[in-house]
Amino acid sequence: MTSIGVDLGGTNIRAGIREGDVIVRREQISLIEKDSLESTLRQLTSLIRPLVSREISGIGIAVPSIVDSVNGIVYDVVNIPSWKKVEIKKILEKEFKLPVRVNNDANCFALGESLYGKAKGHDHVVGITLGTGVGSGLIINNEIYFGQNGGAGEVGYLNYRDRDFEFYGGSFFFEEVHKTTALQTFQKANSGDEKALRIWDEYGVHIGDLVKSVAYAYDPEAVIFGGSISNAFPLFEPSMRRTISTRFYFPGSMEKLKILQSENADITLLGASSLVNQLSSDL
Repeated sequence: MTSIGVDLGGTNIRAGIREGDVIVRREQISLIEKDSLESTLRQLTSLIRPLVSREISGIGIAVPSIVDSVNGIVYDVVNIPSWKKVEIKKILEKEFKLPVRVNNDANCFALGESLYGKAKGHDHVVGITLGTGVGSGLIINNEIYFGQNGGAGEVGYLNYRDRDFEFYGGSFFFEEVHKTTALQTFQKANSGDEKALRIWDEYGVHIGDLVKSVAYAYDPEAVIFGGSISNAFPLFEPSMRRTISTRFYFPGSMEKLKILQSENADITLLGASSLVNQLSSDL
């Protein structure tokens, strides 16, 4: 089945055609005029239109927001002020005369990894994206788990220390605690800067605590990290694993848990395009 996957971000929109387990064609544009719903929708449809052909079975779109996946409505999309409530499924189906499925971007990331990525072959997977914030998606029995209102698995908002995991696991940790950026800290650490290496060591402790919380809550087979900050996985992995090894009350479960780093830049597109294939009644 050939389908289109779309990854809508606050800065860029990416789209691609999936054939089998690979994206065979990609398009990308920078999103402008984000205060105008009409303009952003025009940019989105213009990006998708060249990919549509007779062979396309449907369109799946990943959106950084709360999503009513049954009706295809997105709410308060991150970094796109004009997208307060958008019936994107209805809009795109009218435009392209194809089935459209919509879901949260972290859910699409987790789905892509479970079907095509390093978590393939596991029935229970938690996908965590580390970037501006902390996003997460749950795969239970090989399907996205939504919860009653579509917000299941948002582990970034769990209380942690004096804030939450979003603060200590996202860019806020670098910008507000250490007055730098994740990218600068990454570059300096790779040059051997001791202060930067200590920051990553501290960051790994927080991510280790996050993994423990995820393990207690969901007992998954695999946790896989994506997002821009996950590129520094080798820098924070040692302290993360040290933290995980301490004071976990079910050591047998933790020994079995696979903790992975995503390696496929197209994984969210793959997951989004596969929404078309999902048979869950929620979709």
